[in-house]
Amino acid sequence: MTSNVDRRTVLKGAAAAAAVSAIGESAAAAPDGLTFGEPSAFSFDLLKARAREKAHGPYEPPPRPAPDIVQKINYEEWGKIRYRPDHALFADGPEGFPVTFFHLGLFFQKAVEMYAVENGQARKIVYDQSYFDMPADSVARGLPKGAGFAGMRIQEARDGALDWRKNDWVAFLGAAYFRAIGELHQYGLSARGVALDVAVADRSEEFPDFTEFYVDSQQPDQDTLIVYALMEGPSIVGAYRFALKRGKGVTMDIESTLFVRQQVSRFGVAPLTSMYWYSETKKQTAIDWRPEVHDSDGLAMWSGAGERLWRPLNNPPRIMVSAFTDSNPRGFGLCQRDRVFDHYLDGVYYDRRPTLWVEPLPTADGAGWGKGWIQLCEIPTDDEIHDNVVAMWVPDQPPPAGAEVTLAYRLHWLADEPYPPKLARCVATRLGRGGQPGLPRPAGVRKFVVEFLGGPLAALPYGVKPEMVVAASRGSLQGYRLIEAVPDDVPGHWRAEFDLTVEGTDPVEMRCFLQANGETLTETWMFQYHPF
Repeated sequence: MTSNVDRRTVLKGAAAAAAVSAIGESAAAAPDGLTFGEPSAFSFDLLKARAREKAHGPYEPPPRPAPDIVQKINYEEWGKIRYRPDHALFADGPEGFPVTFFHLGLFFQKAVEMYAVENGQARKIVYDQSYFDMPADSVARGLPKGAGFAGMRIQEARDGALDWRKNDWVAFLGAAYFRAIGELHQYGLSARGVALDVAVADRSEEFPDFTEFYVDSQQPDQDTLIVYALMEGPSIVGAYRFALKRGKGVTMDIESTLFVRQQVSRFGVAPLTSMYWYSETKKQTAIDWRPEVHDSDGLAMWSGAGERLWRPLNNPPRIMVSAFTDSNPRGFGLCQRDRVFDHYLDGVYYDRRPTLWVEPLPTADGAGWGKGWIQLCEIPTDDEIHDNVVAMWVPDQPPPAGAEVTLAYRLHWLADEPYPPKLARCVATRLGRGGQPGLPRPAGVRKFVVEFLGGPLAALPYGVKPEMVVAASRGSLQGYRLIEAVPDDVPGHWRAEFDLTVEGTDPVEMRCFLQANGETLTETWMFQYHPF
């Protein structure tokens, strides 16, 4: 087997050191054209020690180099700046994943330090505009050498089926955000290192930044890349280890140690961020020509007790936070279940957006995540440009100032949940006027149609009809009807219909599942209805 060092030679053949006055350090040029700083010892333990030390000192925000220039690199100008593949980290290796870098710009003004790691030594990658193709008159040409990068992306394997120069599969860009293309080769929702004080009334949300990345040339196997990161914000400092694996989709094994500077009100672990504007469930008349617009259509949960739950997403009239109590959850995720292109009719391929599933892993001492809530924050939006949905784990007690929090979890970027339930699944949620066709429709009555498909429903003995179990937090339910869905040639496809009568505009929490002979046949549909 070829050694990992041979596969990804980062620093071989370094030339004589040269002064880099812009950043005040000596540097060496590698054959691939990158310039590196002097080596220093590196390990994950050393990174955690640095994070611990920084947490005991004052917060220093990441640098914003040449702000008068960077602020002029608007979205259009930024899009014209392309990283040159021949300057990729690991570009000259016989196999593996080359790494390229994002340029600074108006929307990404903070400089992020990038390091290459080999044999326990880290060297800083020094920014130079020669790494990028840019127009001759680009304002970016005025940036000084060593200004820094905005983020990085991991290209497809050099020996893979896709052209690595044109295709990437993981990107880290902006604050502590990162994302992957998933199983269907399409970016969509994002993950974050941590979420602090999301949707808290008396304070602003805090957005810590990944300030340093360390890309390791020594990998456990040819499908995996190891990346380390330092994260810092006013209330927290964290050290992260990402084991990024490219398979059918993308999996990320994440280890993190977080050092709390000051306690926050809502401490979000393994946060997922997505966009939901509207869907078949509810769409304002003529708001847009497309039938549906969303990166995700629901939150799936697998509780510590084994219950499978499905909560369709909302675009609520005001900021809403829903909390689902649990202890040591088995997983949760924001999913895109609707995979029919005709339901979107958009060339940006919403039908291919990944499902992102969080799988908690035990830490080194065997501890789980304990008691807390899976929390879902939904924020009103009137366009698709805003990420307005956050799902995360929130421990029942926020860690106090001075605490150290160690976490381990796996992210699955796939087309579907990695561990789909054996139960029938909810495949549609529809709302309409209550009452019966041909009769006066009563005011304040809303009809719900919930469709379940597959699982035990497909194997019911002839003549056995499921029983609908429905509940609402307020109001009254009536008009129950359970029928086999149309078309009726699809086995195990049932439609639950019922009416809700409710007064006022306060939200109503609803639940529904199907059973037969005391046996649960479906996941539990949960919905937050906003009367209007």
